[in-house]
Amino acid sequence: MIQPAELVSFLSFLQKIQPLTPSALEAIYSLCSLIPVRKNQNLQEIGMRCKTIYFVKEGLARIFYLKDGNEVTEYFAFENDLIIRAESLFTGKPSLKAIQALEDTVFIGIPADQLFSLFDTFPQIERLFRKIIEQAYVHTVNRMESIQFHSAEERYAQLLEEKPNLIQRIPLKYIASYLGITQVSLSRIRASIR
Repeated sequence: MIQPAELVSFLSFLQKIQPLTPSALEAIYSLCSLIPVRKNQNLQEIGMRCKTIYFVKEGLARIFYLKDGNEVTEYFAFENDLIIRAESLFTGKPSLKAIQALEDTVFIGIPADQLFSLFDTFPQIERLFRKIIEQAYVHTVNRMESIQFHSAEERYAQLLEEKPNLIQRIPLKYIASYLGITQVSLSRIRASIR
């Protein structure tokens, strides 16, 4: 059983998104499990069905997929960030993507079916997760628009502005992949910005 102190910052984070009654907080708490994953290990493999909603408690993770045999990073998740493969979670189909820890990482796992069953009893929990999913959707749309409308230099500058600690914690090959450029191109961009 998880000790309440281990989830204080996470539950506080949730409260900032949507105020929850003590009984709603207890209901979420009762579903949470801590899942430690070592650096460079996968939390979920390509081809698995996503049945759990994950948040990063400590560490750093990414979602990636394979294209022509190369790994392409789609998303980075830091502390308190949601990390799910939504296309699998909401359709029940196997995912073409994996979730990997980039550092020794502790995830908070919440079984989706059990969480969804709380929605009728606790409307504020449903509102909370609707807001979290909405934020994730907006992030995805913004990322797609960034790739469509901005140069690699602009995307890198935006990344530096939004997540300055990203550069120190993530291997450059994953940053390049996330930006949709080669590592050589990223090196050139970084040299021109310094």
